[in-house]
Amino acid sequence: MSSPQHTLDDDAFLDHVADRLAALPGVEAVALGGSRAQGTNRPDSDWDVAVYHRDAFDPQVVRDLGWPGHLTGLGGWGRIFNGGGAVTVDGRSVDIHYRDLDLIDAVHDDAVRGRFTIEPLLFHQAGLPSTILLAELASNRTLRGQVPRWEYPEALRTAAPGVWWTNADLTLHYAKEGHARHGRVAQCAGLISEAACHAGHAVLARRGEWVTNEKRLLARAGLSGIDDVVAGLGTEVPDLLRGADRARAFLEAAVRREGIGGEPPRAE
Repeated sequence: MSSPQHTLDDDAFLDHVADRLAALPGVEAVALGGSRAQGTNRPDSDWDVAVYHRDAFDPQVVRDLGWPGHLTGLGGWGRIFNGGGAVTVDGRSVDIHYRDLDLIDAVHDDAVRGRFTIEPLLFHQAGLPSTILLAELASNRTLRGQVPRWEYPEALRTAAPGVWWTNADLTLHYAKEGHARHGRVAQCAGLISEAACHAGHAVLARRGEWVTNEKRLLARAGLSGIDDVVAGLGTEVPDLLRGADRARAFLEAAVRREGIGGEPPRAE
């Protein structure tokens, strides 16, 4: 398969996209995100572009640019991620994300008080924390306009680890009692993986490190060893029970090293 032909080099391409988006009604800023903003991209990586807006923004103005692809309406990906989609520009894949600055201000106000929400979103095993909007601002590269950028709030470092670890603890409990004990291999493995992601969030929250997605979450939190636990689960009930216990021991040791302790309440 031949590579797509580009008429613009990367810098000219990015300027073209940023200029077109920044000129749209209601758009206050445009930023580059993802691997290309962080310098970890591969040559074939797509381009993540955030469109920051307030109340007056209508996604139809993006569709009217005529870039082939699909874009949702506002709220198409839930309250936090707000919506967006994938389009093709100059033979390149561009993921456009809508970001509501009023919502971001509200999320920050909560975060400095140690509060946040977690919402379900496809491909995010532990759920989507509202603070991902602040994490993006910390790592994105602003192309046009201005966006706020904040340090990790101390109150969030204090409050968030316990929330995440409670979720991990409850998920581990159900992985063992709800699935391992009944020989349900896939569901047991899935919940162990989910619990590891909750624990990863707990560790990075304690460190005051922003998280933008779960792709490198376990590696950054030092939890890649959970791979060995999942790989060695087996299929028989005794093996699954031992595997669930190994997962708990591994994750408990990891969070205790970070100073996250105590025994969260456990559902029966």
